[in-house]
Amino acid sequence: MGTVSFLLVVVVLTALAFDFTNGFHDTANSMATSIATGALRPRVAVAVAGALNLAGAFLSTEVAKTISGGIVDDAKVSLVMIFAGLVGALLWNLLTWLAGLPSSSSHALFGGLIGAVWVGAGGSAVQFGAIVEKILIPAIVSPLVACVVALLATYFAYVITRRTAPDQARQGFRRGQVGSASLVALAHGTNDAQKTMGVITLALISTGALAHDSAPPWWVVLLSGMAIALGTYTGGWRIIRTMGKGLTDIEAPQGFAAETSATAVILASSHMGFPLSTTQVCTGSILGAGLGRRLAQVRWGVAGRIALSWLLTLPAAAAVGGAAAWTADHGTAGVALVAAVAAAAAAGFWALSRHRPVTPDNVNELPARPAECVEQPAA
Repeated sequence: MGTVSFLLVVVVLTALAFDFTNGFHDTANSMATSIATGALRPRVAVAVAGALNLAGAFLSTEVAKTISGGIVDDAKVSLVMIFAGLVGALLWNLLTWLAGLPSSSSHALFGGLIGAVWVGAGGSAVQFGAIVEKILIPAIVSPLVACVVALLATYFAYVITRRTAPDQARQGFRRGQVGSASLVALAHGTNDAQKTMGVITLALISTGALAHDSAPPWWVVLLSGMAIALGTYTGGWRIIRTMGKGLTDIEAPQGFAAETSATAVILASSHMGFPLSTTQVCTGSILGAGLGRRLAQVRWGVAGRIALSWLLTLPAAAAVGGAAAWTADHGTAGVALVAAVAAAAAAGFWALSRHRPVTPDNVNELPARPAECVEQPAA
């Protein structure tokens, strides 16, 4: 019993560590465009996003229920599998953060868990039907929907304000961005913090501490919200640079359109219990905002690298989660080895990031990539 209790503590702490990386990995979702247009100063933006992520964690638990009992058979899941899955997700988050790629923390978590459970309990423990319905289909549809909505919103934003003085329109949209970016941060907390709640709840169910199909206890909600809020406050400046300046040139009307479009899609999915990727939704909305402005520049090379990372996230995290599950299944020594390798890899990623640091002071500086810029026709 003592070993189980210790491992449960390890799993909870690892889940919160993943939640922390989810926060700084996804800060760009809510604040990249506002920082890029100057609507919010970088440090103010991450502080607002962190506070609203925490508030959003208390709005719903539908997504958490999907994680804890929707994609794997909780009766066949062990603490070792959950630990291994979290390691797979955490390492993929850190690798893509180092590369400045806005990949999906959600899909990293799903992939890590699927790989670990598949190796540890067999394919029968994985609910493939639910994965297709609640993960794969939303992964394809949600960024496309967000892109189209943002494209139309951007087009109409410019049409409606075409007779307004440019400086006046720009200032109005910048003020609007404070509200729209805040809504994205709130929606992000509502959707993404729940994923860690679901994992911790799954761990508690696997030890018998909670009944099957239980909702997350209040303390799980609180800790998950605090972890993602703290991670958000640290910034994740590398990915903010990619989404704010690397994908397309963003003006205030585009930023406002992208943020409001993303908020609508994320909140609708959270209400329905779909644990979609807020990163994919927000990236899709930023791309749509770029396409919706006449003569805007879209850097398709950057978009292609982001899309490639999306395709690799589930299988890559699953492979690491599966390998970690196989190793950790060899007793305490196996768990210790997985933890040591994960800690060493995390330290290595951090050390590499110090060679070319991205900070609040240089986050909006991005060298031009002429070969990747294509002028878009009028929408």
